[in-house]
Amino acid sequence: MKNDGGPSKMDILLVDGYNVLHSVYQELLAELGHARDKFAADLAEYAAFEGVQAILVFDAHSVVGAADRSELLVEGLEIVYTSEGETADSFIEKLAYRLVRQGERVFVVTSDRMEQTVALGTGAYRITARELGIRVKQTKQKLRDETQAATRRDRRELASHLSEDVAARLDKLRHKR
Repeated sequence: MKNDGGPSKMDILLVDGYNVLHSVYQELLAELGHARDKFAADLAEYAAFEGVQAILVFDAHSVVGAADRSELLVEGLEIVYTSEGETADSFIEKLAYRLVRQGERVFVVTSDRMEQTVALGTGAYRITARELGIRVKQTKQKLRDETQAATRRDRRELASHLSEDVAARLDKLRHKR
């Protein structure tokens, strides 16, 4: 387990999609499809970086004729749309119970107090939507920092290959102009 108490390699995140969208991605909710896609992409990036399996669950319980369907967006992220009459909460509760019984470390991501209580009762851990939002943002920053550092290391500038003496003499010549 990591020092910050969060999920570590091979842990499973069960994420209540709309709960997190309404808590973390409010500015994007005018276009719900875009908000879902943005969140899924951010979560996939987080899951890949942290080495966890994320299962993002969206309600379709009020969609007439909706059938339970699941898709693997990328390695590490599965998106599940519940069937008609089934809420994301009930789907997550059942899956958390089953996975914990199989010996998995499960983290349920929701800000719904009742859902948190039920998740803890199954033996799962909980992460609030806000906490996940912070972790995702931190991961994005780490990735930017690592990319910038790698770019700087890969630059092939002459100055980085000169001895201090040669660099000083060239600098002196440059300033004589």
